[in-house]
Amino acid sequence: FDSLPPAHYKETMSTILVWIQQAETKVSMPQVAVAEYEIMEQRLRELKALQSSLQEQQKGLNYLNITVEDMSRKAPAEVSQRYRSEIEVILSRWKKLSTQLVEHCQKLEELMTKLQRFQNDTKTLKKWMAEVDVFLKEEWPALGDSEALEKQLEQC
Repeated sequence: FDSLPPAHYKETMSTILVWIQQAETKVSMPQVAVAEYEIMEQRLRELKALQSSLQEQQKGLNYLNITVEDMSRKAPAEVSQRYRSEIEVILSRWKKLSTQLVEHCQKLEELMTKLQRFQNDTKTLKKWMAEVDVFLKEEWPALGDSEALEKQLEQC
């Protein structure tokens, strides 16, 4: 009986596996080129919430790891190996998911910064173009008015 996992182990294992599956599905959603800052902000909030949830689930993962170590000391080799293999698969998926979350958050934050810079530059350019348009539609000074011509030349 020492080599059998406690009931809490099976419940925790099930919970962690379901959580990992759901998180992997959310993270693997295709990345779409988005030009709307609000949508990007929403996606970043979702990823950050997933990161928080990952940290909350860490306690359960630690419990599984410790329990497998305890069972491994008491169980026959083949039983011990089965539980070790099971936890190694989970730890591998966990690590990959954690890495993907960090990478997706960083990439999205970079893209949001670039988009915001682009939007600001576009706004500045449109303002400048409107000012140039007003300037070009102004009346040209008479040919003999050298002072007005010099002023307009400076503006150009």
